[in-house]
Amino acid sequence: MKELKARLIERIKRTDTVESFRFAPAERIDFVAGQFMQVILDENNRENKELNKYLSFSSSPLRPYIEFTKRISQSAFCQRLEALKPGDEILLKAPLGACVFKEEYKKIAFLIGGIGITPVISIIEYITEKKTPTDTVLFYSNRNESEIAFRPELEQWKAQNDKLKVCYTVSDCQPKDASCVYGRISKELLLEKLPDLKERTTFIFGPPKMVEAIASLCKELGCDKNTIKTESFIGY
Repeated sequence: MKELKARLIERIKRTDTVESFRFAPAERIDFVAGQFMQVILDENNRENKELNKYLSFSSSPLRPYIEFTKRISQSAFCQRLEALKPGDEILLKAPLGACVFKEEYKKIAFLIGGIGITPVISIIEYITEKKTPTDTVLFYSNRNESEIAFRPELEQWKAQNDKLKVCYTVSDCQPKDASCVYGRISKELLLEKLPDLKERTTFIFGPPKMVEAIASLCKELGCDKNTIKTESFIGY
């Protein structure tokens, strides 16, 4: 773990409310897919939780750049991010976190809500680029189809990786796309579409209440608690 400067090289709109920020770090950051960083916008007061926040890498460790992705709000932190222009530098502390992909995992499942998708993108991009033979299933839940971040990338990786399956669920309205499932990630949905769930290492990322509910559901379906990896995304 180290602190280093990183220069903004690109901003990418993922949805109406979600944006990625791509940086060239001053030196290489050796991180593991699934880890996160601290973005330090107030270098003088490290205890300033409004301007110094933890965000997941949303890019593969194999990429020459690093990226994080944020749901944009009216917060002071987001206003600072929105003011960044290509060439601007910020301070990062990285890498952090132990909820990561390991090469030994042969079968994995992601049960994800909203912006919890960010570390999953890092992992799936890494698996696809490295051609790791990991049987991977992603269930990705949002309120509506317009909030599905990284959908073009996920579809591209699916086309490249026959061991990757993706199921989108939307909870607030009947989806127009037949490939999306109406409703939340539920016991019935998992029994129907993922009968081998208890054979997988399962990552659950998203809002705290959703993470807690789905972790309980996985245990109910027979998953060993040691195979369930969780992180809650507060104030993302």
